[in-house]
Amino acid sequence: MDNHNHNHNHHGHIHENKKPELTTPLASADVEYTCPMHPQIRQKGPGNCPICGMTLEPVTPTLSIEEDNTEYLDMKRRFWVATGLSVPLVFVTMGGRHLIHSRGFLEAMPWVELLLATPVVVWGGWPFYVKFWQSIKNKSLNMFTLIGLGVAVAYIYSLIAVLIPEVFPESFKDPMTGEVGLYFEAASVIVTLVLLGQVLELKARGQTSAAIKSLLGLAPKTARKVMPDGSDVDVPLDEIHVGDKIRVRPGEKIPVDGLVLSGSSSVDESMVSGEPVPVEKTQGAKVVGATINGTGTLLMQAEKVGKDTLLSQIVQMVAEAQRSRAPIQKLVDHVSAYFVPAVILVAVLTFVIWSIWGVEPKLAHAVINAVAVLIIACPCALGLATPMSIMVATGRGATMGVLFRNAEAIELMRKVDTLVVDKTGTLTVGKPKLVTVIALGEHSENVLLSLSSGLEILSEHPLAAAIVSGAKEKNIEISAAQDFNSVTGKGALAQVAGYQVAIGNKALMEEVSVKLGDSEARADQLREDGQTVMYVAIDGKLAGLLGVSDPIKDSTLPAIKALRDAGIKVIMMTGDNKKTAASVAKKVGLDDYFADVLPQGKADLVKKLQSEGSFVGMAGDGINDAPALAQAQVGIAMGTGTDVAMNSAGVTLIKGDLTGIVRARGLSEATLKNIRQNLFFAFVYNSLGVPVAAGILYPLFGILLSPIFAAAAMALSSVSVIVNSLMLKRARIK
Repeated sequence: MDNHNHNHNHHGHIHENKKPELTTPLASADVEYTCPMHPQIRQKGPGNCPICGMTLEPVTPTLSIEEDNTEYLDMKRRFWVATGLSVPLVFVTMGGRHLIHSRGFLEAMPWVELLLATPVVVWGGWPFYVKFWQSIKNKSLNMFTLIGLGVAVAYIYSLIAVLIPEVFPESFKDPMTGEVGLYFEAASVIVTLVLLGQVLELKARGQTSAAIKSLLGLAPKTARKVMPDGSDVDVPLDEIHVGDKIRVRPGEKIPVDGLVLSGSSSVDESMVSGEPVPVEKTQGAKVVGATINGTGTLLMQAEKVGKDTLLSQIVQMVAEAQRSRAPIQKLVDHVSAYFVPAVILVAVLTFVIWSIWGVEPKLAHAVINAVAVLIIACPCALGLATPMSIMVATGRGATMGVLFRNAEAIELMRKVDTLVVDKTGTLTVGKPKLVTVIALGEHSENVLLSLSSGLEILSEHPLAAAIVSGAKEKNIEISAAQDFNSVTGKGALAQVAGYQVAIGNKALMEEVSVKLGDSEARADQLREDGQTVMYVAIDGKLAGLLGVSDPIKDSTLPAIKALRDAGIKVIMMTGDNKKTAASVAKKVGLDDYFADVLPQGKADLVKKLQSEGSFVGMAGDGINDAPALAQAQVGIAMGTGTDVAMNSAGVTLIKGDLTGIVRARGLSEATLKNIRQNLFFAFVYNSLGVPVAAGILYPLFGILLSPIFAAAAMALSSVSVIVNSLMLKRARIK
């Protein structure tokens, strides 16, 4: 709700973007901070934005800067104290005093109100007066300008009414009690509601940086460096330099990007590639920092360290994309940019006109009418209009399996016209599964599977697990094997139940001189269907083919049809090969697909689509999707995927199927309609009330609007907004 004027050009604060460092702690005074709404603001050390008053945040988060949530905790404390004091205050002023029969207590009531309201207004609202003063000083009027003025005037007016009531004319004394109306509760309630808005906003912003924090947390803290004398020493990661030799034991994370010097192992690179199948690594292979080593030990040489590693670059991309997205200029701020000066002007004119041409006592009437104008125009309901709808929508979304990370995601979701989806884990299940068993020799399919699973149960290869679980699913007995021998990059051999069995690719079959005959054509057909094919030879003869693939989710086809019916173009991006990608694209009926795409390439593709004028939603589930999720106008994470994906995305689908996107879009449309209605309610009372408060009806009808009615109208607009927002709970969402 802060005022985002993008046309300010601020000098003296602009520096180049720096790459994130995974290094030693920094004093936060040396860290560069920026405003999420106005990225052109740059300064050393924390502070507030001179344009909109928002708290600044670090340009590139690092694990070493402790997250500074002092402001969040401070606002939260102020909010709870303000609530505790405002509730009894509102109770007393809204009719609770009729329950009190002690005359002495009733006479002291104004002082009780003053006592309850003062801490709320003075202490609770203090940060707003600071921002109010900054908005005046920087000549950029925003929400804090109106709040500061409205609260200060209502409070000071009431304070004068308690201390020196005799300055007020008779027409402003309640004919029943002979007292001047007090607005302590109006001032307190405004402060309390604005504090609530600030608490919610700061909480949401704290979660944004969690994505980057969890990415940075993937890197191991230490590495096992091999010394010139051959001994191993554990050293902190920042002491590793290019060219150092590092030993990586089974199950450990690879510390930096580099080259394998010796050893062999399979490495889980799903954090980078998103593909579920671990990759075989032998001498000469490249490895990536923060990926997880499997069962072998590797000796590697560091090639890229610190900010040059792939992980650091992904972190940098996510940080940049999160900021580069221009926030929608909220309708509210746009209006308050004109509304604030207009209201102040009307209040000043009211004062001037009444003090010159008004009825006696002129000055008292002038002050009172100016106050009535400010109070009825105070944007209390305006402050509720968006957050209330958003709170209801987020709650409603959660019951439908759709989590929105912020208001912006709800607002943008309905504009998406191009949806980019990742294949593995989004369209497909994300786990390899045995789908084809073809017997080609004298052995039956069951025997073939029994012997194959006997060999594969000894193998570390990821596809081996799919064959073993395939046999278990069919209740086939797994034969016992011995003399197991793995041939890196080709397959494996073993003695199983008295047979010599070999399973692997074409290269292995050539090595054990098994003729493939016309089985290659069959294998190609399976590959076109998106399967990975392995040959099985028994006693030197080809005995059959095994096909493993990643099956398509049941929910994928209906979801894609619904999305395309809604006029959304669906495009698939995958790190997988072209044949598999083409087969999946054809099966599910996509508009287009891109294969062999690297993580950095995903974000670039999203940029390319955006430059062609598409409004892009990106759905993915892996760390490798994080930069693209952050780059897209709306990032949609599958709840079955990684935390990093969820933190980079504006929307998370809990069940991880695409039908959630259809629901999210419907909810987005309903919410925006609701916000517009709220803004109408927020403005209609104010706009109609301002001329009446200014005394426009006085010459004709002798009607003046007492600030009591002004405060009531203000409360009424808030009630209308709250009631209308709650209607969203029951709105029909297609």
